[in-house]
Amino acid sequence: MQLDLATHRTLAEVRQVLAPSRTEAYAHVGRTLRRFSYWKLRKRLERGLLRTYLQRKTGLSRAQVARLIAAYIEKGGLADGRQGAARPFPRRYTRDDILLLAETDALHGTLSGPATMALLRRAFEVFGDVRLAGISHGHLYNLRHSRACVRVLGNLDGTRPATVPIGERRKPRPEGRPGWVRVDSVQQGDLDKVKGVYHVNAVDEVTQYQFTGCVERISERYLVPVLERLLASFPFAVHGFHSDNGSEYINYQVA
Repeated sequence: MQLDLATHRTLAEVRQVLAPSRTEAYAHVGRTLRRFSYWKLRKRLERGLLRTYLQRKTGLSRAQVARLIAAYIEKGGLADGRQGAARPFPRRYTRDDILLLAETDALHGTLSGPATMALLRRAFEVFGDVRLAGISHGHLYNLRHSRACVRVLGNLDGTRPATVPIGERRKPRPEGRPGWVRVDSVQQGDLDKVKGVYHVNAVDEVTQYQFTGCVERISERYLVPVLERLLASFPFAVHGFHSDNGSEYINYQVA
């Protein structure tokens, strides 16, 4: 496809050549397939040549051209099945509703989603205001991030996770010295619907000294006495205590 600047003098004409409308593209595909009797072509090279031509001429992708060719062979013609412009989904919450949410957040300091939903339900139950009474938790945050709400409140900071300053998330680095202990727990299994015990394994990273204890339940109440016995069993000072992310180990009692 070539552009003749002597013929195409405006950007609109150039755009029309490079990106024809869907109706024009469909019509051109149909004319080309009829002119060359695409369904009679037996060689893959010839069919591929026409496909490449249609892609460059219409600006459609390879998959779109393949779908149009299959539809043409099946139905004997091409037609745009869309009726006019696509219509968006109806909006349940209007700009006034979004501004009401922004006003509520401004008055109460932008509470959490569940707390704000409780306020909106109370506004309905006590004052009969139904505008935001049925909003979902997810859509509440969608409206909070909308342009109208951001203009009133500004950008919202996401919820920051609470940090527990008990340990560091890193692997042990013993550098050839004993005293870095890995701890893990394994359930023995159930028997006749009765919960089995839990085995607590403590292994030194370097010497591979290993001591095992048993507890009835995985909780601080049962674990702390057993861990004290296990750590005291090692014939050297314990410098590091490494476990997985289980709450039975990451807590202040164990620390």
